[in-house]
Amino acid sequence: MTDLRLFRRALYAAARAAGGGAGDVERQTYPLSFHTSAVTRREGGHVVLCHAHHPWIAFATERRNWYTDQFADPPPWAGAFAEAGFTVLGRARLLTPLTAVDTSVLSKAEWRNVRAYGVDTLGGVLFNAWD
Repeated sequence: MTDLRLFRRALYAAARAAGGGAGDVERQTYPLSFHTSAVTRREGGHVVLCHAHHPWIAFATERRNWYTDQFADPPPWAGAFAEAGFTVLGRARLLTPLTAVDTSVLSKAEWRNVRAYGVDTLGGVLFNAWD
């Protein structure tokens, strides 16, 4: 499990770097695969996704229960997460087609969900709400 205290510390560091505020952390609950928060500024906010089992951070354009292509490029202050030991995933990486990544680690059940939900990107597999 990803250390939520570490995520919160990185979130507050990112908010300070952005000159904004940090939103509440919404803990991952079944069936979500990620925690959610936000960094807000006068000009608007960024949704921050933290994978529940791996130290991966992504940014999205809106809060959702699962993602397909609603990812955003990391903002300039995303380095605060990398400094805390997280891997910040960019939009291009998250939108990588499944045909272009090694999917040999996916189980039969995960493949059923990929097909059932019509997921065709790496980000869709990583940030999901499957049973």
